[in-house]
Amino acid sequence: MILNRPYIFKKYQWLKNKKNKFIISADFDGLICASFLHHYLNWELVGYYNMENIWISKEGLKHKRDLVWVDLNIVPKQGKAIGGHITIYNDETPKGLDSSCNPNLLMGLSQNDFRKKFPFSTITFLLWLFNKKIPFNEIAKLLVLHSDSSWMKIQKYPSNINNWINILNDYDVMWNYLTTCGSVDFEKTIDQHFYPLLSMHGAHTGFSKLKSKHLKIQSRECILNPDWDEDVILNLFDLFAQYLSWDPPLIPPIASVIKGKKYSIPLNSIKKIGLNQFIKNNKVFSYAITSPKTLKYTVFNPIK
Repeated sequence: MILNRPYIFKKYQWLKNKKNKFIISADFDGLICASFLHHYLNWELVGYYNMENIWISKEGLKHKRDLVWVDLNIVPKQGKAIGGHITIYNDETPKGLDSSCNPNLLMGLSQNDFRKKFPFSTITFLLWLFNKKIPFNEIAKLLVLHSDSSWMKIQKYPSNINNWINILNDYDVMWNYLTTCGSVDFEKTIDQHFYPLLSMHGAHTGFSKLKSKHLKIQSRECILNPDWDEDVILNLFDLFAQYLSWDPPLIPPIASVIKGKKYSIPLNSIKKIGLNQFIKNNKVFSYAITSPKTLKYTVFNPIK
């Protein structure tokens, strides 16, 4: 099976709308998507969500039923989303995810299919979907491949990478360019030039569990708190503008912080009642199946 752009745009017609209001994941991955969507579609960034708290502007609150959630998946039916988590459990998918443009959902992948999971980042999916190329410079390539540690996944899971290149076809030039990251020299460039560049801009807040193939470099993470990381957000938008030539969005003036609670449970604990009933009973706002055995979810006070 392959995915084709006309089918996706027909199924999710809102994708081509101009000036959509949107919320992003509060990390590097969300910010690079924000730059892309603002540059090509003039979408308006109105907030952030870190799977626990939502930071949102007055404009976002005003249009809360029409928001697009980027690099995220949310359960409410009125919520449109672009994400890449596994969300199907035992052939059950919440009705609210019908409006979630998610390659794993489109391919029907469940908790049993982690070896087949979409291995790239949301920005890579957006580049393919809108058939956009990036400048052929080293830093531009590394900015895209850094998102969701894509370059390490390309190294570690070549069979699944090739499978998805076939699924997302008609993008040969960019796939050939983006997937050439297996050499020692490439890793040296990451370690000696790219990661120091991120650190200089404050865009290194921790490490992930992934390590590179040759030099065993530990992947860097950039998790943001919009309450005090506005300078880092601006720095990253400047980097994307400089190397990818994407006009940055305006920083949303945060009017409200909506606090939720995040939980992690074994998947087996919901096997008897089923995913849909579990979501209904617990008033789940968003969730992700993060491993074949684990589900993480967030709930908010219904009044909020």
